[in-house]
Amino acid sequence: MPQSILDTQPEGMEWIISGEGRALYSFRLVPFNRIRPNENLIAIKIPDATPEIIRTYAISDEQALLAKVRYNRLIDIFLELAAYSLQNHLRTTVQSIGQIEIDEIYVGVDKRGRQYIVPVQAKGGNDQLSVVQTEQDLKCCEEKYPNLVARALSAQFMDEDLIALFELAVEDGQVKVVEERHYRLVPAGEIEVEDLMRYRNG
Repeated sequence: MPQSILDTQPEGMEWIISGEGRALYSFRLVPFNRIRPNENLIAIKIPDATPEIIRTYAISDEQALLAKVRYNRLIDIFLELAAYSLQNHLRTTVQSIGQIEIDEIYVGVDKRGRQYIVPVQAKGGNDQLSVVQTEQDLKCCEEKYPNLVARALSAQFMDEDLIALFELAVEDGQVKVVEERHYRLVPAGEIEVEDLMRYRNG
């Protein structure tokens, strides 16, 4: 934003730009809200199933992150359901917003037969979560998949093989964390008996 606009922000608030329909936008003041990975959270070791060829040719942080999440079934593990990638970089139109893009969207089913729609934001190490994108993801799911349970996620690199996953909700104009877990992708031989005992008892 230009400094002249930033200067009008009250303390603790910030301007965001929201879609309001096709080619329509509005400025909104919302509480200043940043969600960052909790550095004190334990990292859960997961045997790394990422194909070497994917590691070699992934072009961007976002592309690499989405691939690692997909090949290591981290959505399934985090949400405790069977999840399937439906589409990458879904571009669609939401009636009340206009055009949006979702980094990746999954469908899933749990042991009771409930079906889910799971939009995923991919964030590199320095990127920050956006209330706008989370709101858009949830409104898209509500409009396009009204019979499915929507659960909005964000995946963020903390380092090359350490991934933070967040389940998000929007409350009073702020993005809130429903749950956060950190997963470290390692060769299977690096998972010690002590790790397994800790996970079994946790």
